[in-house]
Amino acid sequence: MKNALGFDPREIPWTLQHQDWPALPSASLNSERLKWVFQNPPDWTPELKSEPAMGQRSPQAAAVLMPIVMRGENGQNPHLLLTQRTQHLSSHPGQIAFPGGKVDPEDASAEHAALREAQEEVGLESEFVEILGQLPSYVTGTSFHITPVVALVSPHHTITPNANEVEFTFEVPLSFLMNPQNHRLHEWERGGVMRRWYSMPYPAETVAKGHTPSDYFIWGATAGMIRNFYRFLLAANSL
Repeated sequence: MKNALGFDPREIPWTLQHQDWPALPSASLNSERLKWVFQNPPDWTPELKSEPAMGQRSPQAAAVLMPIVMRGENGQNPHLLLTQRTQHLSSHPGQIAFPGGKVDPEDASAEHAALREAQEEVGLESEFVEILGQLPSYVTGTSFHITPVVALVSPHHTITPNANEVEFTFEVPLSFLMNPQNHRLHEWERGGVMRRWYSMPYPAETVAKGHTPSDYFIWGATAGMIRNFYRFLLAANSL
């Protein structure tokens, strides 16, 4: 699983952070609470804002949809929908990601771009999506300035992956991702540049059958945005 820098992120040593931050309870993750938090955002600072630059690419605006599928009775068991990118893509091939991509000149907003990309990549129709709001921009090492758009998704939606861009989709319980015990911090120095990123490996036996990796390795920008989402909701718990 080599990336653009020529290393396998799975092989880089990791640690857990030692803050006494809790796993977020289910009451913090239901639809009504999430709606309230975005309507009454806390005073907070994102932990991760940008990655060290890789090359001299011009900045490019992008947007991703963070789709929270409201599983379970009355949406009490929310899951986050993720994609596995195909290997032949020019940027971040083979990585786990949110549906999303560049903001086109025709897009009225980052939200419009995120919805359009979700429909193009996985066939998620906007009628099943309720936008909650945005998280702060995240800048990748490849100069994408990504706006994460958080949304609730009806469990009655259908998924039709675009085989040119998406190898497959899967869902991870939001409770797993909102538990800092599942957040691994990696540090790696190369050429005098220290790179730091989170990973959140999710056991393969708990997701779709028919795939062989030992886990689904959520890392890099995707994990960074998830980590910021955790910090956002954690800050809201004090309200």
